[in-house]
Amino acid sequence: MNEPNNGAAAPQKKRVHLEHWHIIMLLLLVYDFLAVHAAYFLALWARFDFAFSRIDALYLAHYKAFITGYAVFCLIVFWLFRLYKSMWRFASYAELLRTLAASALCSVVHAAGITLLCGRMPMTYYIFGAMLQFLLVIGVRFSYRFLLYIRERRRRNREEASRVMLIGAGSAGQLLLRDLFRAQELSDKVVCVVDDNPNKWNRYIEGVPIIGGRDSILEGVEKYRVNKIYLAIPSASTAVKRDILNICKETGCELKQLPGMYQLVTGQVSVKDMQDVSVEDLLGRDPIRVDLREVFDFLNGKTVLVTGGGGSIGSELCRQIAAHEPKKLIIFDIYENNAYDIQLELREKHPELDFETLIGSVRDSRKLFSVFGTYRPDIVFHAAAHKHVPLMEDSPCEAIKNNAVGTYKTAYAAMVHGCSRFVLISTDKAVNPTNVMGASKRLCEMIIQSFDAKIKAGKAHEIPQLFTHVGEENADKDGTGSVFRNVRTEFVAVRFGNVLGSNGSVIPIFKKQIAKGGPVTITHPDIIRYFMTIPEAVSLVLLAGTYAHGGEIFVLDMGSPVKIDTLARNLIRLSGLKPDVDIKIDYTGLRPGEKLFEEKLMAEEGLKKTENDLIHIGCPIPFDTDEFLTQLEELMRAAYSNKSDIRERIARVVTTYKLPAGAGQTKQKASAGKDAAK
Repeated sequence: MNEPNNGAAAPQKKRVHLEHWHIIMLLLLVYDFLAVHAAYFLALWARFDFAFSRIDALYLAHYKAFITGYAVFCLIVFWLFRLYKSMWRFASYAELLRTLAASALCSVVHAAGITLLCGRMPMTYYIFGAMLQFLLVIGVRFSYRFLLYIRERRRRNREEASRVMLIGAGSAGQLLLRDLFRAQELSDKVVCVVDDNPNKWNRYIEGVPIIGGRDSILEGVEKYRVNKIYLAIPSASTAVKRDILNICKETGCELKQLPGMYQLVTGQVSVKDMQDVSVEDLLGRDPIRVDLREVFDFLNGKTVLVTGGGGSIGSELCRQIAAHEPKKLIIFDIYENNAYDIQLELREKHPELDFETLIGSVRDSRKLFSVFGTYRPDIVFHAAAHKHVPLMEDSPCEAIKNNAVGTYKTAYAAMVHGCSRFVLISTDKAVNPTNVMGASKRLCEMIIQSFDAKIKAGKAHEIPQLFTHVGEENADKDGTGSVFRNVRTEFVAVRFGNVLGSNGSVIPIFKKQIAKGGPVTITHPDIIRYFMTIPEAVSLVLLAGTYAHGGEIFVLDMGSPVKIDTLARNLIRLSGLKPDVDIKIDYTGLRPGEKLFEEKLMAEEGLKKTENDLIHIGCPIPFDTDEFLTQLEELMRAAYSNKSDIRERIARVVTTYKLPAGAGQTKQKASAGKDAAK
């Protein structure tokens, strides 16, 4: 039975829990107290030839009267110099200096104190006592690190998991050797080194013997029982590497090439497996780090829908959203393979996450209405889009159907079903577009600006559904406009440039070309682009979404632009090859609709600051919303009818779209052909 509660509960006593370092600190305090006594007694004892009976009674009395108080003083000084809170397993030069300073201060106080309070002592007592005190105090501390080192070496010797032969005794090999010695998480042990320079043979590097050149590889593997070979010759030619690797293959050992920061700094980086290349290394800048605490507050407990959730950007959105504890995550994509991959990944990494993976198209408004009606998402990240510039030049009507119409249908469904925020993933190619893909993304931006303007004006009911031409039902079935009352959806766009490593981006293309032996194809030697990594872009998209009030076009700061030519040459070097020597670079000329330089803003737009220096707001160019919605309906019908003059129709709506040369003559040529036939 439960005992009656007679007022406030009795306070529970907190159990005192001593950490391991607390015990070490107490032991050091006791040790130092005894060491101070011992140091000056040994100094006095040494002064009289280690014969206790010969020690002058007066000196011994002075020592006994002063030493205990002095030892307590030493403990206080050592405490103030943080000698009891240092991590002595990692003790370094800084700890040595602090111990020396503390001991010197105590020794001066001892010499002055015992002389003034008790009487003069022998000179050797002062000198040897100070020296012995320092040695005893520092010795026990650094011996702890030394014992740990010895124990680790013995553990490695016992395990013998990997006996490594290192090929290359240059600066790269030396640094790699040091890294392997320091890495406690690795059991690899370098047992011998091979280098083709005869001047280094039969000598040692970091205590490891250099046994000879490449001819010694087979003999060395057998003699030293090697089971792993590390190649550390980043500056060697392809032919030299090929010869060495051919020898190594006969050993049956595991072969590895380990890139490091020392190689990155010199620009001579070698990577055996291209999959191990980190695209962040190609940016030429430090990765952008974003404080995502605001994103947690924004997403926590919300139902979030990501369209195109299986794509490069969409899948990373799903990963980062999953890490911020949403109420529910809905992944919506038309490509089942991509959706299945991210589904498996999230199940493994976030088993507690409540999420659904749905297959469907943003062109299908009935499917969209079903999804929004069932799950009622609070936030939508619209990443579904056709994005490949050359393909969209060949299929311009598909770009309008999927990008513009798909955005319109998704935005409309979000508005009707009370979604609080809709974030469009846009691109810098929407600025003064010279291609259909960029123009279609500018249409997407204008769509969300139109929705926002109508909502703020209280005229959401004036936004046409535009779906009846494909036989789809109207949202406002009773014609009263009830579904548009109290609409509060905030529509925003986030604009950024190229994403390194995304599907179809230059990095995977360059990798495939290098793997085939070249050539690497670049459209123009002077073409430049803004680049971000996928995690950088997505984290900034999430953060920009938290700043939205409706109607903004957020522009992400992507740093300085990068020359594609430089990017390609760096990637060739990262593969251990030389540009224009091992891998040829071909310049193919600009493709239709491609610019030399990307722009983040149109000339008429300006930038406003946000709370984050990496995120800005582009002031949108005003346009007639009603006229735009009318033009959009006509453009949509033309796209579904696959009109041949779709580019000219786009140009009439997106006035900043620069038609490719000769595009305006399409209709004239068609008419001339008919006349000639007659």
